[in-house]
Amino acid sequence: MSTQVTNLEHQIVSQPDELSRLLTSERTREQVHEASEGLQRARRIWLVGTGTSHHAAILGAGMLHDAGRAAVAVSSMRFVVWAPIVGPDDMIIVITHTGETAYALAARALATNAGFNTVTITKRGTAFPHAIETTAAETAETYTVSYTTALFVLAMIAKELGAESITEDSLALVPGAVRNAIEDPGVEDIPIPERILTIAGAGPAAYTAREGALKVREGARVLAEGQDIEYLLHGSAVPLTRADRLVTLTPPDEDGFVDAVAGAASLEGIPVYRVGEPAPLPTLLAQIPLTVRLQILALRFALERGQDPDTVIVGNWADEDLWRIGRPDRH
Repeated sequence: MSTQVTNLEHQIVSQPDELSRLLTSERTREQVHEASEGLQRARRIWLVGTGTSHHAAILGAGMLHDAGRAAVAVSSMRFVVWAPIVGPDDMIIVITHTGETAYALAARALATNAGFNTVTITKRGTAFPHAIETTAAETAETYTVSYTTALFVLAMIAKELGAESITEDSLALVPGAVRNAIEDPGVEDIPIPERILTIAGAGPAAYTAREGALKVREGARVLAEGQDIEYLLHGSAVPLTRADRLVTLTPPDEDGFVDAVAGAASLEGIPVYRVGEPAPLPTLLAQIPLTVRLQILALRFALERGQDPDTVIVGNWADEDLWRIGRPDRH
């Protein structure tokens, strides 16, 4: 992929093997089955996470909807500070790859102390009870494999709960689709924008757009935004100019709305690039290899700009006291 090898590149290329391992791991299957048994009895399921993990929570909720379950995704801070009304028959899934994110830990502590059935999706080796472990701690701060493996675990749970589109056969296609995305990402022609990179998609792809924009911002220090294609049309596209770049994502685009908005942008003189996922996957699972394509775009931008995509949080942003705000053990 590149002559300069970064930890981020190692993490990106590890994803097909990590996904295959989860699919075939007896321990993972047991953890997923145990979680699914509790979720079967839940009246409503809350998925909680911060940043990238919040994106996973949103797509995970969509997967659980496909299984006919009432699922709601909320950010960790919102769950803790502006707590929703959680009923006694509800269940909470906390997503935290590091096992150290302040408000995610606070959300988990709040839920467990209140006696709610709580599952944690986290890295390997974290000593949380009722946990589903995904992958080892990442060596790049631009998180990639922890995101795709968390999504995959949520898809495995949805399959256990009876999701119509997520089956054993479709899950088995995901590692190969990710490998194909790494080998032929389809983002090579997208240049670094003079001003801003806007990534947009419909439905689940809107959250893939947000995750892709976050990777570009973190890894390459390039101004990027992820947009719902409907919001883009309804005002957000107004300030875009020829100095910007628009990337549209599919699937989904059942009614041609994404393509129509891209066409309007082109007529306005805004350079447009289309990134699609060709693998024969249901839309929610297609977001996994589609995300990988954007991870590779972020990596290329970082290398072209001479940025370090492995060390992201620096300077005053890395202040330990800042990162401890919200932790349940903070004094």
